[in-house]
Amino acid sequence: QVQLVESGGGLVQAGGSLRLSCAASGNFFTINTMGWYRQAPGKQRELVASASGSGRPDYADSVKDRFTISRDILKNTVSLQMNSLKPEDTAVYYCNADLYTFNGRKNSWGQGTQVTVSS
Repeated sequence: QVQLVESGGGLVQAGGSLRLSCAASGNFFTINTMGWYRQAPGKQRELVASASGSGRPDYADSVKDRFTISRDILKNTVSLQMNSLKPEDTAVYYCNADLYTFNGRKNSWGQGTQVTVSS
């Protein structure tokens, strides 16, 4: 069993900031990539940002220069600092981890946390 527990969502005005955090726990050997996805109503889930095992970040074009992903390899956590938020950033944000367990490679998801940006 692998659990990803997210925290930090909420309601903020446009231009404001929020920080999301995610912690992985359970039975796994190592985590390859951790990241954040989001899904707005009526839209497909999309990648927001990810951090590889070496910590190299990757961002969606829509959040570059506004969002920063950080990862603690030893603590199995990943955070997303979101600045200059826009109404179009409103979505449910999901933590994701690509990891290795006793049963092989596994892709796990958190339960999601709502981010709402008011105009």
